[in-house]
Amino acid sequence: MNPTPAQESIPFSSDVTKAVRDAPTQLFIGGQWISAKGGRTFEVIDPSTAGVIATVSNGDIADGISAVDAAERASADWKATSPRRRSDVLMKCFHLMLEQAEWLAQLITVENGKALADARSEIAYAAEFFRWYAEEAVRAPGEFGSAPSGANQIIVSHEPIGIAVLVTPWNFPAAMATRKMAPALAAGCTCILKPAAETPLTALAIGEIMQRAGVPAGVVNIVTTRNAGPVVSAMLHDKRVRKLSFTGSTGVGRALLREASDQVVSCSMELGGNAPFIVFDDADLETAVAGAMVAKMRNGGEACTAANRFYVQKGILADFTRRFAEEMAALEVGPGLAPNTQLGPLITEAAVTKVERLVNDAVAKGARLVTGGSRLNREGFYYPPTVLADVSADAEILGEEIFGPVAPVIVFETEDEVVHMANDTEYGLVSYVFSGELKRALAVAGRLESGMVGINRGVVSDAAAPFGGMKQSGLGREGSHHGMLEYLETKYIAASW
Repeated sequence: MNPTPAQESIPFSSDVTKAVRDAPTQLFIGGQWISAKGGRTFEVIDPSTAGVIATVSNGDIADGISAVDAAERASADWKATSPRRRSDVLMKCFHLMLEQAEWLAQLITVENGKALADARSEIAYAAEFFRWYAEEAVRAPGEFGSAPSGANQIIVSHEPIGIAVLVTPWNFPAAMATRKMAPALAAGCTCILKPAAETPLTALAIGEIMQRAGVPAGVVNIVTTRNAGPVVSAMLHDKRVRKLSFTGSTGVGRALLREASDQVVSCSMELGGNAPFIVFDDADLETAVAGAMVAKMRNGGEACTAANRFYVQKGILADFTRRFAEEMAALEVGPGLAPNTQLGPLITEAAVTKVERLVNDAVAKGARLVTGGSRLNREGFYYPPTVLADVSADAEILGEEIFGPVAPVIVFETEDEVVHMANDTEYGLVSYVFSGELKRALAVAGRLESGMVGINRGVVSDAAAPFGGMKQSGLGREGSHHGMLEYLETKYIAASW
């Protein structure tokens, strides 16, 4: 299959077939596009209409093991491939992905629902991981020195960990795939990607691009499935698999850690979040509101890094809440491919039901609706931008990851108070701090129990930065040079000569 939609500019349209018509729909195993055993398929749904847009091969346990077989066959040669050659292939992936950027963005929009502008940003971000790890591939670290006793030399090298199983979510179907595949390939590992069943088309399209870029057969394999639990479990219990990288909920992450323990598989986990967004009295109001819009509404709030709890100091509370609600209310809601859409639908009916439940619970416990708060009466999975004020400390919305366009605002008075509230969660992925005094912002950042902190900015993601959390938000890091180390084993050699 050779989709070439980048050569024709797909017009803005609700006709989603224009975006999906050239996307692969079969499993990608051993460099071949093949149907799932038994010809099983499942449907892909457009969240803007709840209609079916494609059918995709539904892999089972046997398909998963076939992918492991293919990864094993390719493993020795890819491990022996020079770092420079790996780098060249990844750089080709980067350039081809940018050539196909508009098609990929529209593909994301129709299967994920996000506004096209968000999808375009995701493609640029996703492609950057290919470029970054093309550069990192030639920089695997090593050490050489004398033992303190003088008896021998200490040599430390790093080698590929082995076959990696990569499990990605639906909210960033391109970026989460490249953020895992690129460092795995740079390190010399082969891999099996299991994308989310809600958004398989983007992953398959990227696989086709990687094939065209010269990634050898079997180095990357993609298994789409509605039976993720049994398929992933079977691969994790295959002794040839040595790495699991998972992005998703903390609950599923815990289950996968238990599965991986049977074969002592190395695990990287990027799990749930409950990000606090802290605004001090001395913050610049315009900067804080702009940061809040990005931190909350990137991907429509369906992001692990989305601001979940807005803590605003008493002196700036009224002005911040008013301005924030005005910006939220002004967002244009509609199908992601529509020209003026700024907020698309949520991913599923279940996602809307969850957001409704959290908002209704908060209101029942005394919260005040400043804007939004009622499901939109239209086809598809829509919920309006919503701001809640006077949110009670016992509201469920403060303890759960919202994953939707809802912002609960809570007042605070002192620094110690807000740090305590911000840390009062099992999660620790990211926090945001807005203050006109850098010394205060840095001090608070140091006290927050999260792996990442944004100071006076609403976005922290960067291919060159280590992405990951503390507590039950995960293990390990993605991005930066740390991301490639997750796919390398450290080997120590004691040598005398």
